[in-house]
This record gives sequence, structure tokens and C-alpha cells, in this order.
Amino acid sequence: MEPRPDPGVPVHPETHETVVETANKIRAHVLEENGRSDIIRTGLDAGVFGDLYHTLMTMSWFAFFWASMGLYLVINVAFALMYYVIPHSVSGVPHGDFLDDVFFSVQTISTVGYGTMAPVGRLTNTIVSFEVLAGMMLNALATGLVFARFSRPRARVLFSHVAVVSYDDVIPTLTIRLANQRRTLILSANIEMTLTRLMPDERGRLVRRFDRLTLVQSHMPIFRISLNATHLIDDHSPLYGLTAETLIGQNAEIIITMDGTDEISSQTVFARHAYEIGHVKHGYRFSDMIQNRPDGRVEVDFRRFHTTEPGDTPKAPDPTPRQETSHDGFRDGRQT
Repeated sequence: MEPRPDPGVPVHPETHETVVETANKIRAHVLEENGRSDIIRTGLDAGVFGDLYHTLMTMSWFAFFWASMGLYLVINVAFALMYYVIPHSVSGVPHGDFLDDVFFSVQTISTVGYGTMAPVGRLTNTIVSFEVLAGMMLNALATGLVFARFSRPRARVLFSHVAVVSYDDVIPTLTIRLANQRRTLILSANIEMTLTRLMPDERGRLVRRFDRLTLVQSHMPIFRISLNATHLIDDHSPLYGLTAETLIGQNAEIIITMDGTDEISSQTVFARHAYEIGHVKHGYRFSDMIQNRPDGRVEVDFRRFHTTEPGDTPKAPDPTPRQETSHDGFRDGRQT
């Protein structure tokens, strides 16, 4: 179905961008784990500190390290300033030596206590008590965050660089290859494939639509090495009769998701990928990556995981109407 012209498509007054142009910019960001800095969200009450745990869990290790280091230095400097303004608050530290006060704060917050410096007076001991409490809380939180970041389940599933439309069988098929990069199994794996595109609603406004692409086999008891997620492009498929040009005009993408249970950790793992229509190859099939060795063992060559080879060419479109048995499939617009 071709999109109808939309006379009411909003245009930004400064950049003169239509809805379609804006969608072109953000569609590549849909599946990115940590978002993009060029997408600004307004009107939300909670900022970074409103969901601090999620922010600390999703930031890069580089940013997490320097954020932790910065917080550690700020706390130590803050307590060192308190010791600095109190005359002769620490034995073994000359008054006015701020650097030694910082070192005393570091020893206090870590409960090291070498014995050469000690608090003097009730006020200083009170401050030290609060710093020790802050140090215990900081160590507990840092340990929990580091453990949570390390133990976060990851599927380690590899997706093929391209999707292929094969015409080798009577009914054309859309196939995406997946591989388990670990030696352990993924149990009860479920795969779902979806076609997303911009379509006009009853008022002619463009809205994002999601159509499920039914797979030949969407559930596997075990996912060990590799598998093909295959969708039949028959007369019940949302892709039936559409050309690549039509789908590109609709800003279409194919999204594939996979979830299962890791047999070692017993945690649910999740993986996802998206393909623009330009990354769909027509008339190709994936090369075989599994072969038998002379010694009787099976070799899995992951160097051929993304490799494709030419298959049968698309058949000429059947002139019969859509409601009859015609399998011209998802065409790429080439003459056959």
C-alpha cells in the first residue's frame, strides 16, 4: 500500500523538517542501548539523579570509573576542609597543611589507620564518625554497582550483517541468521520478527506501525550454535507484493528480537537487531558454515557466518489477483 499524501504533515519552523525527515534521523536510534546525545527529551520530571541507579548501570566503564573517582575525591576533600578549619584537629599534622588533612581523610574513610595521625577533640571525633559511616556506605554501594555491572546478563548473540530474500522454494522466504557466540546453551529461545514502517492513519497523519512477521519456527528448546529465522512471504505476509522502493518510502525496518535462559546463570538473556531495507539482499541465500571434517568432527566456520551466495532469481509476477495463489513475494523492483 502506497502512503497517501499528507497535507497536514507538521514542519518545524526553524529547521523545516517534516515528520518523515525526523523519523529518518531517529529510526537508527531505536535499538541502541544507551540512547543518543542528539535526541533531547523535554517535559520529563526525572533527570539523571531521578534514576541514578539506571544511569550508573548503563554508562560506559570509562565514565563509571571517572564518576566514581570524582565522587571519592569530592567526599575526601569535603571532610579535609572540615579538619583544615579546626585548629590542631589532627595530631601529627601541622595546622595549615591541607594536603596532610586530605591524606588523613583518605585513611579515615577507608578505615586504614596507620597510627601516625589521629583526631583530637570531640568535634573532630564527631566528624570522623560521620566520615567512617560515609566510607562504609560508599564501599558497599561501589561494590554492589561493580558486581551488578559485571553480572548483568548478556546474550552474546551474533546477527548477520544482512537479511536475505531467497526464491529457491515455491514461496519466497526472508531469512536472518543468528549465532550463539558462547559454548554454553541458551534454553527455551524465542525469536520474534517485526516490520515497522510509517503509515498514514484514517486522517492522513503518519504513524509508526508494527506488523509481526510470522516465523516458520519461533521457539527452540535449545540454541547451541546457529539458526535461521525464516519468514514465508506468502499472501498472509505484510511484505507480500511490496517492492523495496515502496518500503524505503515508508521508512521501513525489520526488527528481530531473541530471548532465552542462560543455562549457567539461569538468567533471562535478550538480544535485538534492526535491518534497513537497503540491508536486505534479494535472490541470495546464506552460505553453509557447518561441515564435517575427515576425522569425524563437525567444524563450524564463523568466518562464513555473514557470507551469502546467489540463489535462484525471482520468478515473474503472476498476473492473477492477490486473493488467488500468487507468490511473487517481496520484490526488489528489478526486471525479471
